[in-house]
Amino acid sequence: MDTNQGEGIKELRIKNGFTSYEQFAIEHDLSRMYYWKVEKGQNVTVGYLFKLLDIFKITPEDFFKGMK
Repeated sequence: MDTNQGEGIKELRIKNGFTSYEQFAIEHDLSRMYYWKVEKGQNVTVGYLFKLLDIFKITPEDFFKGMK
């Protein structure tokens, strides 16, 4: 995962009404530190990414569409 995908995750969080990454992580029973790293584009497992996309109700195809 790179910073573009991390920014994409952050945009999805904000579009879903969560201004705080910490509040989002807490409400969805996610590690706050790990989730923060995901938004920064650091290592993320495919399983974790799919879990987030499921929370946001978006397909992987739609998430990666238009990203380089």
